[in-house]
Amino acid sequence: MTNGKFTRRDVLKGTGAIAGAAALGTDLFGFAKAWAQSAPWKPEKGAKLQFTRWKRFVQSEDDAFRAIVASFSKVTGCPVTVAEEGFDDVQPKASVAANTGQGPDMFWAIYSTPQLFPAKTLDISDVAAYLGKKYGGWVPLAETYGKAGKKWIALPVTISGNYINYRQSSIEKAGFKEVPKDMDGFLALMTGLKKNGTPGGFALGHASGDGNAWTHWLLWAFGGSLVDKNDKVAINSPGTAQALEYCKKLYETFAPGTVAWNDSFNNKAFLAGEIHLTNNGISIYAAAQREAAKDPKLKEIAADMNHAFWPIGPVGKPTEFQVCFPVMAMGYSKYPNACKAFLAYWMEADQYNKWLEGSVGYMTHTLNAYDNNPVWTEDPKRAVFRDATKRSLWAGYPGTIGEKAASALAEFIVVDMFANACTGRESVEGAIKQAERQARRVYR
Repeated sequence: MTNGKFTRRDVLKGTGAIAGAAALGTDLFGFAKAWAQSAPWKPEKGAKLQFTRWKRFVQSEDDAFRAIVASFSKVTGCPVTVAEEGFDDVQPKASVAANTGQGPDMFWAIYSTPQLFPAKTLDISDVAAYLGKKYGGWVPLAETYGKAGKKWIALPVTISGNYINYRQSSIEKAGFKEVPKDMDGFLALMTGLKKNGTPGGFALGHASGDGNAWTHWLLWAFGGSLVDKNDKVAINSPGTAQALEYCKKLYETFAPGTVAWNDSFNNKAFLAGEIHLTNNGISIYAAAQREAAKDPKLKEIAADMNHAFWPIGPVGKPTEFQVCFPVMAMGYSKYPNACKAFLAYWMEADQYNKWLEGSVGYMTHTLNAYDNNPVWTEDPKRAVFRDATKRSLWAGYPGTIGEKAASALAEFIVVDMFANACTGRESVEGAIKQAERQARRVYR
């Protein structure tokens, strides 16, 4: 908590959380010891790993992750040092490491970061095959993010669902029992919320998670896309224009200041009661739950909150864009077997199930065997997040997910196009042409 306001990075210990100390019980160590003796990969003599991840959003997820690290290190004799970086800092640091050939052995990144330098990561196809065979196969989205050609260049450990977060009482006052599933109904809801003084709002700043998620959903919902299936720039289309025209109307209902929001602003605004609908992972709800006993206002928010899928646009199918969190081992690592052993160990059921529970719905599994983890059934308000990996499209859709798509995402081409049109910095036509110029430079 900063200056009395909660952010996504605050300590979150919602229902189902698992403390690190508890996760380090004898059962986990018992499994770890047996696993280390029979594992397909054994760390090299003297191996020690450096692992860089994004700063936690849910404390209990980090506790469970640290428990996995501790048990792995204890039974294999391979210490794993974990460093945390800002959400938007992991990609540039990984890029520098890849280009210089030195740095941490592993990076836990976002979206399609490994596709920026596929030749610089360790080939982990054997690990992916082992896990896929043992745990019911990978969801298709995981293969899309994890592979470059036929080679697995990263392990998509999880997808973080980004869905509609809302106050039930507020949408009912606006005349709705649930979030509408169609675009006209959704706009009507947002208009009603604004009229009642309980507005919604979505990030139009450079928010890697929230900003990219909702603008891509909206673009694809109307049939627009940055490129076509052959990676030819296709942003200048009727579908894109329709998405921008719709968004201009939607923007009129937003709370002030969304053009400057990053990934933490909507969390703070929701928990402060300034907005009553936004897009986010489950961390807003988890924060409200955790602090409910101390703060009556947050107790009220937690009880009143719920989550919904994104509305379906004219294309007639889900067009969600969820945040992938792939882990890549770097090709320069002196300990490739240790990297593989750690990745495989993390996703074994004895560890991964506990970690999913610790994430309280913020993380969604990418192996089919984990569909029935209790994290998805013990609280109905988490249910929509279970399907995030199976409903989401990918970076660069409907084209390929290679280096160019990763670059376009990192440059916020789509987010900026919507921001330019909504704020009046550009006309709809001007915003599209500017995005087209940027896309052609990336996809040249």
